[in-house]
Amino acid sequence: MTAAPAASAAPEATALAAPVPRLRRALAHRSLVAGLVIVGAVVLAALCAPLIAPHDPAAQDLRAALLPPSGEHLLGTDHLGRDVFSRLVYAARTDLRIGAVTVVIPFLVGTLVGSVAGYAGGRLDRGMSYLVDTVLAFPFYVLILAIVAVVGTGERGIYVAYALVGWVAYARVTRSATSVAAAQPWVHAARESGLSHRRVLLRHVLPNTLPQAVVFLFTDVVFVIAAVVTLSYLGLGIQPPTADWGSMIADGRAFLTTKWWLATAPGLAVVVTGVGLSLVADGLTDLWGER
Repeated sequence: MTAAPAASAAPEATALAAPVPRLRRALAHRSLVAGLVIVGAVVLAALCAPLIAPHDPAAQDLRAALLPPSGEHLLGTDHLGRDVFSRLVYAARTDLRIGAVTVVIPFLVGTLVGSVAGYAGGRLDRGMSYLVDTVLAFPFYVLILAIVAVVGTGERGIYVAYALVGWVAYARVTRSATSVAAAQPWVHAARESGLSHRRVLLRHVLPNTLPQAVVFLFTDVVFVIAAVVTLSYLGLGIQPPTADWGSMIADGRAFLTTKWWLATAPGLAVVVTGVGLSLVADGLTDLWGER
C-alpha cells in the first residue's frame, strides 16, 4: 500500500530535477553569468528609475548649472541645471526600450525569410542572396542616417529605418544555418516519411537553427543602442527633453575638458551595457555549442 505513492512520486521528482543540470551547465559559463549580471543590473536600474532617481530628469535650474558631483547631485548637473544621475537612469529606460523593440521586426522577418530561402534553395535562395548582398553593400550607418532623414527623427524614424535594413543580417545568418541543416540525412528522412515541407521546416529545421539567430539578437541590440546613441548625438534621434545617452554625450562634449563627467557617465553606460550584452551572446554560443 505504501509502495504505490513512492512509485508515482518518482516521475515528479525526476521532472523537478531535470532543469537542475541545465542550470548547472549555464552557471558554469562565466561569460554568460557575468553578462546576465551586468545586463540585469542595467535593466533593474532602468525599471526602478522613478525610485532611485533623486530629481526630475527634465527639471531645469539655471542657478545650479554645471555643479560638480556632490551628495545632492551624485554626478553633478549639466548646463541647464538638470541632475545628471537622474537623466542617466531615465536614459537607460529610453535606450533599452528602443533597443529591445527595434530588433523585434527584423528578427522575425529576417529569420522567416532566411529559413524559407535556405530550405527551398534554387531561385528563391539566389534572389534573397542578391537582395541581402545589395543592402549590405552600403555602409550601415549611412543607410540608417539616410532613412531617418527621410522619414523623420525620433523613435518612429529609428523603428522604420532599422526595420528596413536590420532584417538582412538575420536573413543571412538563418539562411546559412538552414542550408546546412536542410542537407542533413535526418531532414531527408523526414521528407521521405511523408511530412510536408512546412512541418519539416517548422518542427525539425527551425528549432536547430533558431539559436544562432537568438545569439545574434543580443549582439544586434548592442548595434541598435550604438545607432540610437549616434543618431541622438547628431540630433536625429531622441529629441529633448527626453533623456537619452547620446544627447547627454552631445551636451557634455563642450565641457569635456572642465566637466569631464558630463560626457563620461553616459559613455560608460553605453560601454557597460554593450559589454554585458556581448558577454551574454558569447555565453549562449558556448552553452548551445555543447549541445
